[in-house]
Amino acid sequence: MTAIGSTSSHHIAWGDTLSALAVRYGTSVDALMSANSQIRDPNKIYAGDTLNIPGAAGGAGGSQGNGGVGGTGAVGDTGAVGDTGAVDARNPAAIAEQFIGRNAGELKYSDELPMQSWVPNNVNCANFVSAVLQKAGVIDAGQASASVDQLASNLKGDGWQTVSLADARPGDVVLMQKNGQSHVVLFAGFEGGKPQFIGSNNVNADGSQRISWGGASGNYEIITPPR
Repeated sequence: MTAIGSTSSHHIAWGDTLSALAVRYGTSVDALMSANSQIRDPNKIYAGDTLNIPGAAGGAGGSQGNGGVGGTGAVGDTGAVGDTGAVDARNPAAIAEQFIGRNAGELKYSDELPMQSWVPNNVNCANFVSAVLQKAGVIDAGQASASVDQLASNLKGDGWQTVSLADARPGDVVLMQKNGQSHVVLFAGFEGGKPQFIGSNNVNADGSQRISWGGASGNYEIITPPR
């Protein structure tokens, strides 16, 4: 990402939004759209593209964060994040976004992810997260598990550490306990200052799971690989 100040361009990264970039560079969304004729929808910019910055002004660097948030938190289910485009093959959250709207019961039989086909359709959350982490090269098959608790144990045993929400990175793993049940999703960054999550969630009418935004509610723990 180019430095703030005299720069006249910005390399769009995962999690960037046009409104946040306008604030960052001291300009407006309309001005950014005028300087970038390829943008037709202000809610759709694509990671990997270069954005022209009109009259870039100085601003504060760094990413958004929620100060004072501990390693565990309590939030309601979150909504959709803006479409930030091209897939980063090393970013589990970006990989997961490709499968938004897909039923886990169908996805686990495809060759697109190394999911286990025997897992019941209502409990594929760890199956999906493990497969995405494998596809991103973050873990190997020996660390993967279709069990939330076993996956958590495997990752922590390999040095994954609890981090605060403010320090979380897209692709970090979010572990939850709610009503005596375990669930796991991926942290996908911030949108409008709110944390976004993505995973295999029980959102279908029949109780089966579909890849969707949200899924983090109640108390949760965010863990990250060794940095």
